[in-house]
Amino acid sequence: METGQNPRERYRVQVRDEVKRHAWGQIATAGVTALSLNAIAKEMGMSGPALYRYFASRDELITALIRDAYRSLADTVRAAHEPGIDVVGLAAVIRAWALEDPHRYLLIYGTPVPGYHAPDEITAISNEILAVLLEVCADPSEGTEQTSFDVELAGNREWAGRLPASSTTVHRALSFWVRLQGVLSLELAGHFPMGFDPGLLLEEEVTRL
Repeated sequence: METGQNPRERYRVQVRDEVKRHAWGQIATAGVTALSLNAIAKEMGMSGPALYRYFASRDELITALIRDAYRSLADTVRAAHEPGIDVVGLAAVIRAWALEDPHRYLLIYGTPVPGYHAPDEITAISNEILAVLLEVCADPSEGTEQTSFDVELAGNREWAGRLPASSTTVHRALSFWVRLQGVLSLELAGHFPMGFDPGLLLEEEVTRL
């Protein structure tokens, strides 16, 4: 909270934070599709119209929750980005973050919320995570021989000319992300085969990169 806020601003921040806490409780109990501002208002002893002064819609509340989740992960990844960290270490950091609060992870990487579209600011935060992945996955000793992936990358308007990395680095970062999300999604959804250690499998998978 900023110290320069006046009492009204501080109260507004406090109420919004309380709303988000109730929202996470609803998500943990019934999933994000059941998120209801009116139900939260009832839990907080407020009227629906009063609560809408703090969040104008359910989508605005979802955006706030997603923003907080991405911000937390981006800050965690950036804090862990020290000289010498490799993909194995980074995977362990991200897995620890996900296990700390599975509902937070599943909100941003699980099943998309029907009818919801995240604003551009969310993409900007997620790109901070991508930037760290690219740096960790980069290998300055690699050559510049063109592959079929170079051609695909050059033709992708979302990626071409925007990422300061070779196609090999981008491919490695994407492969890392796919393997990481695959293991985490199965683990957090409770679909991992019994008797196997997800942490060890994840370490083995990213070590192959």
